[in-house]
Amino acid sequence: MTLDDQLEGIFEARDRNNMQPTIEALLPILEKHPGNPRVLYEVGGAYDTAGEESAAASFYERALDAGLSGDLLRRCHLQYGSTLRNLGEFARSAEVFERARAQFPDSPSLAVFEAISLHACGRLDEAVAALLDVVAAGMHSPDLERYKPAILGNAAHIRSLADGPNPAHRPDGR
Repeated sequence: MTLDDQLEGIFEARDRNNMQPTIEALLPILEKHPGNPRVLYEVGGAYDTAGEESAAASFYERALDAGLSGDLLRRCHLQYGSTLRNLGEFARSAEVFERARAQFPDSPSLAVFEAISLHACGRLDEAVAALLDVVAAGMHSPDLERYKPAILGNAAHIRSLADGPNPAHRPDGR
């Protein structure tokens, strides 16, 4: 059985309401593969789900340092940034999301969680603008398509409010 198969089996059997058996199943794998980025990430995720954010953050940091790549890297950034926010480290959380969004600009989940972190930092205009960008980019309906330019214009306007409001500017063209 491969390492990936072992990890998948552990997560198929997990109970999100009782993560201790999952953590206990992961620890021997961690002992055998202490520098494996995926193992570090998965252990971090198990601790995160168990509500042990400090332990989770440490494992996420180690996983990032160990060289995660691809979708696991994206997911680790998201979970690490959220964990930092939950620990009250709002500025660090926003920094993680800023770096992650630069690497994965088309990820709507990163954009949404970045907005949550921006909100936690008190950067409300940027948070709303980020969510409007996600809506405009990710939702496809005839009703919304007609208004995408206005939505994007409002997102740009709201984002600019961080630099000071310009009440004469109407981004929706009215």
